[in-house]
Amino acid sequence: MTEDTESPYPLFLRFENMKDIKILYEDKYLIICEKPVGVQSQKGKESERDMLSLLEEYRKSKGEDRYIGLVHRLDTATGGAMIFSKTLDITGKLSALISSDCYKKAYLAVVHGEPCEKSGELRDLLYHDKIKNKSYVCDKERKGVKEAIATYSLLETVRLPEDKVFSLVIVTLVTGRTHQIRVQFASRKMALVGDGKYGSRDNKCSCALWSHMLEITHPVTNEKIEAKSFPESIYPWNCFDWFNKI
Repeated sequence: MTEDTESPYPLFLRFENMKDIKILYEDKYLIICEKPVGVQSQKGKESERDMLSLLEEYRKSKGEDRYIGLVHRLDTATGGAMIFSKTLDITGKLSALISSDCYKKAYLAVVHGEPCEKSGELRDLLYHDKIKNKSYVCDKERKGVKEAIATYSLLETVRLPEDKVFSLVIVTLVTGRTHQIRVQFASRKMALVGDGKYGSRDNKCSCALWSHMLEITHPVTNEKIEAKSFPESIYPWNCFDWFNKI
């Protein structure tokens, strides 16, 4: 790892090449790996690292065909489990599975405050402004508005100095809308810690959202595959005892 003072992401979540990325599952059809915070899901500017390029390099180093298919995305500021295909045919099959009941995805998030209920459903109408790259909760249906549904469970709440109250929640997506978890919690006055775009004033970290679990039926073998990923023990994740009990 090398220091880059211009990077908005913590040094301990930076890396130089594919050897620093954790592979959670791999066979000849697909790869599930851990996307680091600060890395783009898809190709963008040449100067910025992205998962597709890194995985292409990884396959080349193994003497394999370099093809990597992107079937879903994570925000640059979000780390954790991602799934990629190794052939064009599997890309289509995985894309179809991700839109079906054969795919489950759960996130860990640290939010400001404490939910009123220990568990519940979040259901909203969301509009994504592509120019501002920001989503908004709407009170009625109109063009471009989509329903967003997620469920959550409270794992732990901590009270810190300076009257800070943080809660660790696990969120399961029913729909997959842009910035869905971020805007749904923020609209309930529980912005994700470090998420300045949606109201957090804590600048000690990047947005505290982590792709924790992927569960999918394998498109070829029909086996159920589950992969789990956990964030580094750093602020604000290291505020919670829950990670020491798993």
